[in-house]
Amino acid sequence: SSDVCSSDLEYCVWGNYALFSDPIARMGGEKFSYMLPTYQALKGITESIYWKPSIIWMVDEVRVMKPIRTESKNVRPISYVASKNTLSVYTYLADVSYQVRAHFILNENRRAELEEDFNENKHHNIATRMVRKGGRRDIFLGTRECQGYVEPCEFGKGEGYYDHYGELEFGVMFHGFDYPDETGRDMLAARFWRPKMVNGVILFHPPEEIPEEMKRNIRPMKAKKFGKKYGNSSGLEEEALQQEFAWEGGTYELDAEIVRGI
Repeated sequence: SSDVCSSDLEYCVWGNYALFSDPIARMGGEKFSYMLPTYQALKGITESIYWKPSIIWMVDEVRVMKPIRTESKNVRPISYVASKNTLSVYTYLADVSYQVRAHFILNENRRAELEEDFNENKHHNIATRMVRKGGRRDIFLGTRECQGYVEPCEFGKGEGYYDHYGELEFGVMFHGFDYPDETGRDMLAARFWRPKMVNGVILFHPPEEIPEEMKRNIRPMKAKKFGKKYGNSSGLEEEALQQEFAWEGGTYELDAEIVRGI
């Protein structure tokens, strides 16, 4: 984005295989991918690019760039109940590519403990640079064996396979999880929705707009505490981040004025 104060992030993610499914029902046996990436999977990819406890990533839309096709593989998952491993068939999406548009909001449920980390400009500058570097952590498409790769893009640019396809509905799909640190409620819940693809683009409903009848409580959960006093988060003062930007303007500061060229 040209606006350094913006929290928008646009990127392309692709890979040879993907497996997007309902993690609640994916406890074992054979696995079959949804035809589309879930909100939660794309949120996880975005968090792998860059994340801090003081921000919450919101996925706005995804554009399917290549034809949706599946490929089945015979696998031998580890069996924890039988003496020998079983044979299962996993059905993956093959040769996938997606354009993603997301933005972050500051997590007001963590303001008390992470007030010094509430700097939108710095977070956006770092996230933008991390896309160019391919992400801070490994990228995977729904499951660990499906390696993914990210790079910057302009959402909507380039030719997509479904650009003139019209509307296509996919029934009820898993949307994502409601975590206590994001909702302020001591309960882990799952959200579901009915996605519609229009000319290759799926507009995601924000989590707060999913109706209650499309949610399911899973189990009570307390929000994890983050902060210097807990020894698990140094926020924007993280040494690795400071080193990443040390050469920008010859300073360790991450302010927008210094990294305006990113």
